[in-house]
Amino acid sequence: MLTPGQKVPDIDLPLTIKARFELAKQSPENFTMLVFYRGKHCPICKRYLEELGSKLEKFTKLGVSPFAISMDSEDRAMVTHEEWDTHDLPLVYDLPEDQAREWGLFISEKRPDSEEPDRFSEPGLFLIKPDGTLYFEEVQSAPFTRPPLDELLSAIEFVLENDYPVRGTVES
Repeated sequence: MLTPGQKVPDIDLPLTIKARFELAKQSPENFTMLVFYRGKHCPICKRYLEELGSKLEKFTKLGVSPFAISMDSEDRAMVTHEEWDTHDLPLVYDLPEDQAREWGLFISEKRPDSEEPDRFSEPGLFLIKPDGTLYFEEVQSAPFTRPPLDELLSAIEFVLENDYPVRGTVES
């Protein structure tokens, strides 16, 4: 489990636009937002990423750089890229299971007779400060009830306007 206020693990993976996503090289004004999603088989992920894509301008105006990440292979990720209406939301793929676990993500196995890959991560959403430390995380064990994006936008506005501190830093 990651602890807010501490450095997050680095990520260096391909993007569907034939480039690389390197978390350590990100320099957002306020936050890098990582939205881990289950993969192309998930209709709830599709709705969420399409909504996120439609709100990219609102996030970027707040100094937030969103990225969506999955354990999908390149072939599966390209289907998402081509068939989902995610606008300009950058799609990162090929997340190894061990890295998903480093981020505290839950791992699921394919259900019989489904289009799911053999293994995939369940959703998570992370806000990372420009210095590479964790500000906020939301990790789920199932695809349901994602953080509402309008509420997240309002929360980020509040955080920035009030210099709201990192919470949840006390370790046992």
